[in-house]
Amino acid sequence: MKNTLDFLIQIAHGVASQFGTSCEVVIHDLTKEDIESSIVYIENGHVSSRKKGDGPSGIVLETLNRDSAKLQDELAYLTRTDDGRILKSSTMYIRGDSGKIDYIFSLNYDITGLITMDSALRSLIETPNENTQKPKRITHNVNDLLDTLIEQSVELVGKPVALMSKDDKITAIQYLNNAGAFLITKSGDKVSSFFGISKFTLYSYIDAGKQNQDPEA
Repeated sequence: MKNTLDFLIQIAHGVASQFGTSCEVVIHDLTKEDIESSIVYIENGHVSSRKKGDGPSGIVLETLNRDSAKLQDELAYLTRTDDGRILKSSTMYIRGDSGKIDYIFSLNYDITGLITMDSALRSLIETPNENTQKPKRITHNVNDLLDTLIEQSVELVGKPVALMSKDDKITAIQYLNNAGAFLITKSGDKVSSFFGISKFTLYSYIDAGKQNQDPEA
């Protein structure tokens, strides 16, 4: 494992040196027992205001919660920092001898300045109804990540919690489960409180989503 990590660190340093201070390179270690401090190496952490020892991104939780054999590298997608800067990101899965994903190697290039220049040109040449890609938020720790995932679950349902039916809440909670939210310590307490349900109901909603059956409310 150490040789692999050393090699990835060597590559990370080379990539960051090649592309300059706007290029953040992050290595997440999935072999650690404590995933809440998954970042073991980072270059140009000022790009996303993260540092070594910070927690996982949404991509990390999804990786831990899915069949690693079916995962493929995600390249050239957009992410967003807390202060609104837009990054062009790529995520590469590094597998060990067993085929299990041991590390995640991520690139985040700050393209905010380029977008500003591009916007001036696009105002002259763009046409209506062009599809836009919504950037994913980059989080610093698991609490921020859980908040973001909860926000996304509400956006998925399309109505505030106060107006959600039981089926709406099942949909939202199953989204959180699929995203790996419940891998975060004490996430069940926060999600239960947010949706105004008991822990027992939360688990029944998770099971209902998995088994496609109507649980006891």
